[in-house]
Amino acid sequence: MGPKEAAEVLRKSFESEVREISEFNAGQVSVTVAKEKIREIMRFLHDAPELQFHFLSDICGADYMGKKEPRYEVVYNIFSMPNKAYLTIKAQVPEDDLAIDSVMDIWVGADWRERECYDMYGIKFSGHSDLRRLLMPDDWDGFPLRKDYPLQADLGDREWKGYIDVIETYKRNKVYEVHSR
Repeated sequence: MGPKEAAEVLRKSFESEVREISEFNAGQVSVTVAKEKIREIMRFLHDAPELQFHFLSDICGADYMGKKEPRYEVVYNIFSMPNKAYLTIKAQVPEDDLAIDSVMDIWVGADWRERECYDMYGIKFSGHSDLRRLLMPDDWDGFPLRKDYPLQADLGDREWKGYIDVIETYKRNKVYEVHSR
């Protein structure tokens, strides 16, 4: 069963939750679904004998600020080994309710991928057993992959304190190095 057929099986099983099915780039299929049923949808894709999407290859976020609403999406890339089929599942997440259910109980490998998505976009994964920053320091302010995150080097009062400490230490040591020669 290919990705198009899998998407149609999903549509028949979750009629009111499937928002859109699109095909792009030589047979790649994307299904946009309601975030409220993401766990049930993913459990179905994983457990249905004819589908068997047992491999979660990635979870990532997307920010469409100013381009579409809802602003955010969580994107799941899954693979069915028996069917040799990839499927992309997208769940739209509105800015005023920046949370979606965790799928860690379906794929253990979702753990760090959900943490990374939280760390970069601020999207919370309800039911995640250890949702904390993964890439950024615990005291980091903001979410770096959001479109409204400042790009300039001088963030003013939003500058990470650890960076300021490193620069000050460098300056002190450079002065020491010059005077010690």
